[in-house]
Formats: sequence, structure tokens, C-alpha cells
Amino acid sequence: MSQFFQIHPDNPQLRLIKQACDIIRRGGLVVYPTDSGYALGCQIGDKNTMDRIRRIRQLNADHNFTLVCRDLSELSTYAKFNNAVFRLLKAHTPGSYTFVLPATKEVPKRLQHPKRKTIGLRIPEHTIALALLEELDEPLMSSTLILPGDDLPMTDAEDIVDAIGKHVELIIDGGACGAVPTTVIEFIDDVPEVTRYGQGDSTPFES
Repeated sequence: MSQFFQIHPDNPQLRLIKQACDIIRRGGLVVYPTDSGYALGCQIGDKNTMDRIRRIRQLNADHNFTLVCRDLSELSTYAKFNNAVFRLLKAHTPGSYTFVLPATKEVPKRLQHPKRKTIGLRIPEHTIALALLEELDEPLMSSTLILPGDDLPMTDAEDIVDAIGKHVELIIDGGACGAVPTTVIEFIDDVPEVTRYGQGDSTPFES
């Protein structure tokens, strides 16, 4: 059975944030809150934990994992984009968007889309998520917690315990959070294309 931390959504307890990050560094799979529902997170490049996420969500090999970053500087370490794209990203982060961009060499190949060599990245607007990222000092490899057969992410920590408590090391209860997934923007030859409509306003990315 997983551990269960109740962390204040506005003033996260640093002691619990540090304990959560220790679990992640030891190869643990954690459930944590974001501005667009709860997500599964683990350390970058941890193949074993990534495979566990695939099993929980029943994902195929083409699924684009997301690196959740704390700021644009960190995001630019893992993705390639020009000045025009940078200005778009700067204007709409943090927020409920996932941006699919060409990956840099810093991204392990197993995280990249096998054909397009892209990676999903986002900067959340959620205090607990940002506190975890600050303490980890690196992005979280993540996937929205949408269970097989569901269309929306899970939003209640107690329900998550019942559903997958035996399959993760930690569930962070940060209270209610967004119930709609992120809007996904894929940049093809530096031109934005909305590939999933979600919580973030898609208007700025549509021609």
C-alpha cells in the first residue's frame, strides 16, 4: 500500500515535499496534483517506473510522455524552439498547456516520440507541483492520471487510493484540482497546431 501525504495546496509543508522527492529519487512512482487534474510522476529516464505508468494507464509505445518543468529556462534545456515560439511559450506559461516540441539530446530516447523525436513539456500553475520541481531540481517525467476507459483525469485523492493505491509508492492529497486535461499544442516546423482541446485557451495558437 502506498504512503499518503496531505499537503496544503497554498503553503506546502517543506518536510513532506522533501520526503516526496526522496521517494521519487529512490525510483518511486507518485501521484501529485496539478492545475489540470492529478498526474503520475517519476524521475527522468527511469525505465522501470515509466513501464509501470504504461501498465497503469494501458498506454501504447507511441504515447508522448511529458516533462513537467518549473520554468522556461528548464524547458529550454529539453526542447528546441526559435524566438517566435519562445515568445508564445513565455506568454502562456505557467498554465494548463502541454507543448510538443523537438527534443534536445538531454531527453532520453525512450521518452521521445519514436518517429517524430518530440517530447511533451509543460509548466504547471500549481503550488505543490512547483514545490516538488524546485526541491527535485529537475523535471518530473509525467502522465496525466486518466485511467483506462475514462475521458477525464482523476481529481479526488481518496478515489485514487482505492483505484491504484497498490501500484504507486506515494499519493499526495492536495485537495480538489482541475478536472479537465491540458490543451496540447504541437509545433510542426515552428507552427503551432492544437492537437487536443482542454483547459488552456487554444485561441492564441490558432490561425
